[in-house]
Amino acid sequence: MFHFSNIVRTKGDPKIVEGGPSLGRPEDRLARALGWFSIGLGALELLAPRRVTETLGMEGHETLVRSFGVREIVSGIMSLSVDKNAGLWARVGGDGLDAAALLSGLTPDNPKKANIALALAMIGGIAMLDYKAAQDTAPKRPSPNARRKLYPNRSGFPKGLPAARDRAKELVNKATASVTS
Repeated sequence: MFHFSNIVRTKGDPKIVEGGPSLGRPEDRLARALGWFSIGLGALELLAPRRVTETLGMEGHETLVRSFGVREIVSGIMSLSVDKNAGLWARVGGDGLDAAALLSGLTPDNPKKANIALALAMIGGIAMLDYKAAQDTAPKRPSPNARRKLYPNRSGFPKGLPAARDRAKELVNKATASVTS
C-alpha cells in the first residue's frame, strides 16, 4: 500500500506500511494538516506570484513571494516528516516573515489595504495553530525523578548476536560467490 509519509523518508529508512496509533493523535493530525496546507500555499506562491502580489497591491515583489513559496513547501515537507516539530517551528518563523512583508504593503497609497488586513488576520490565526502544534509535538522529556530503564542484556538482535554473525557470514559468502562466478 502507498503511504504519503514514505515520500519524505530518506534512502535506507524503513518504509511505512501501515499507520500506527500515533497517526490518530490530534496533535499529529493538526501537524499533517498544516504540512499539507503549507505545501499547497507554497505551490501557489511559487507558481502564481503575480496573482498573489496583484491581490495584495504589492506588484514588483514576485521574487519575494516565490522565495516564500519555497520556504512554505520546505517547512510543509518537514511538518510531514518524522521530525515534524522542526517543520512546525519553521512555519511559526515563516508566519512572522509573512506578517512583516505584509505590513510593508500597508501604505496609504495601496488601494488593496483591506486585502492585506484580511491576510494579516488569517496569518494571525494560522500562526496560533502553528504555535500550538509546535508546542504539542515537542519531544517530551522524562521527569527528573523518573527511573532510567537500562537494558544491559539486550543486543538489538532478536535472535542474539551469534545468529546475527552467522547470517552476516552467509551473506558475505553468498556475495563473494556471485562475484567470482
